[in-house]
Order: sequence, then structure tokens, then C-alpha cells
Amino acid sequence: MTTEERLGMQTEITIADTIVKPGTRATIHIPVPRLYTHTPMTMPIHVIHGKRSGPTLFISSVVHGDEIIGIEIIRRLLGLKKLNQLKGTLLAVPVVNVYAFIHNSRYSPDRRDLNRYFPGSEKGSLTSRLANAFMKEIVQRCDYGIDLHAGSNHRENLPQIRVNFDDEQAMEMARAFQVPAIINAKIRDGSLRHAAFDKNVSTVLYEAGEALRFDEVAIKAGVRGITATMTIIGMLSRPARKKKIIETLFVEDSYWVRAPASGILHMEKPLGSRITKNTRIGFIADPFGGDEIEVFSDVSGMVIGRLNLPLVHQGDAIIHIASVEKLKMITPVISDFKEELE
Repeated sequence: MTTEERLGMQTEITIADTIVKPGTRATIHIPVPRLYTHTPMTMPIHVIHGKRSGPTLFISSVVHGDEIIGIEIIRRLLGLKKLNQLKGTLLAVPVVNVYAFIHNSRYSPDRRDLNRYFPGSEKGSLTSRLANAFMKEIVQRCDYGIDLHAGSNHRENLPQIRVNFDDEQAMEMARAFQVPAIINAKIRDGSLRHAAFDKNVSTVLYEAGEALRFDEVAIKAGVRGITATMTIIGMLSRPARKKKIIETLFVEDSYWVRAPASGILHMEKPLGSRITKNTRIGFIADPFGGDEIEVFSDVSGMVIGRLNLPLVHQGDAIIHIASVEKLKMITPVISDFKEELE
């Protein structure tokens, strides 16, 4: 054991051939395959390497190129003065899928979903090589992870955490976020959470807002949740004054209501709404002046996602409802959450 280790001090680390000394910050550009125009491409990583030893946490954003809300969450996080007293190491990656990001697209140029190609391969497709670079340089050196996402395809999500309820460490992180809902989401093959789990890196997924949009409440909730998580895992000191505890609803199942017909959707239920079975959630109008068709929910629960695009085809997923046992808890949970952030 070195003298530094005995005193609880950190040693220098090396990422992509760049040395980062304890008590310093660095921006490192991890090389990834260049464009066919010969334009070099890199994945920028912000590293904060604390003086004192502690966990290593990665925070990733823009795994899907159009889900940009995490960029602003990470930007505000990195500006916090409290990070000057960080214990351990923070690896913040504002844009993982740099290829999809520059095209405002969910998918990589090879039309693959990066979140289905982890842990990737050095000799695979473009998407697979990107996944491999992220795993090799970031994930495999970490103890914990937070992956930031937003709703896709014109859908907006209530701030929520998706986590495997069987992962005790991840559940502790999820509770720290104090968002309205924690959803039991089993890990999918090829996902970042799955690949991280295989490396014993407990990871949670924060979902909030809409693709290609910023939402102030969702951003504030993300920053607050990340700093609370960093406190729980021992990277930041606990505040002298205890903050108000925001209740969270635990969700085992959720259900998508689908459009019963094609037409113009008029949604009547906002995010966070309490829904009872057979409640009307809106109607679909014929754009050429025909009949209007009412849309009802087949289940009771809380609205955690909804379609914002008014044009729908029959069968489109239009509203996402989380099954909640105690419906009476929904209104106070949402009220307290918004009051705390607004």
C-alpha cells in the first residue's frame, strides 16, 4: 500500500493516454472512428479527480442523439462549487453518441440503436465500436453510473428513475433522486445498464422531458438527484441542514393506452395526473370534419408519459400510465415535487 492510499489520498489516473492528477479537472477527447469526410471524431469526457479517495461515478447523456436534456443537466452539475470538495472521481460524458447528436437523430448513422449494442466490439459496426470505446475507457473503471434520457418520438416523460428493483445499490441511488416515480425496469440485452451490471457497476436511468427540448423542472430535478446520489455514495459531504424529503411512488408495472382511431389527438391529461379506470383522457377528431372518438384508460394510475404530437394513427402509443396502489398519494407527491423545484 502506498503512502497516499494509507492517508486516503488518490493517485493519478490515465484515461485515453491522458494523465489526470488528484485534485484536478481535465477534458479528455476519446478518439472514435472518423467520418468519411476525413473529419476526426471524439467523445469528450469531463473528469473531476478528487484529492481524497472515494467511488468513481460515470454520468452519461445522449446515448440517443436527440435526447439532449442530459447535456444541460451535466453542464449545470459541473458548475457547482461543491464539486471542489469531491471525494473519488467523476466521469461526466455529455454526448456519448456524437454521430447521432450532430444529426439530431435518435440512431447512429448505421441506423442502429446504441442502447442495444453494449458492450460493443473493437471490430464490429460503427455503433458497436462506439459502445466498446465507452465501456473500455469509462464504465469498466467505475463503481456507479447514472444514464440520462428523455422521451422519444414526440413523447414527454415525467421525471422518473428506471432501475432493477433487485439491485440494492441501484435502489439506494434511485431513492436519493426523490422524483415522483421509481419504475421497476428489468435490464435489456445490449443496453448500457445491462453491460454495466455485468461489470458490477450499479446504474440507474433518469428519464425526463422530451427529445430535442429542454424542460426546466426536469433539469433541476436531474441536477438535484445527481448531487443527492453523490452524497449517498460518499462522494459529497452531507449538507448541514436536512432538506425536505419528497415522497416517491414505486411502480412495478405500467401500461400504454393506444389510439383507437387515426386523426387529431386532443389530450386532456397532463403529466402527473391521477387516472382512474375508464377515465376519459381525451378524444381523437376526424381532420375532415367527421365524428370525434373519446379515448378512455383501461387502468388506474399516474400519467408518466404522453404523446405531444397531435397527429396519430390507430394503434399509436399516446399515454403511459404507471400502476400505483395508493391513488390518493399521487396528487400530494406531484404537488410537493413541483413546489420544491419551482
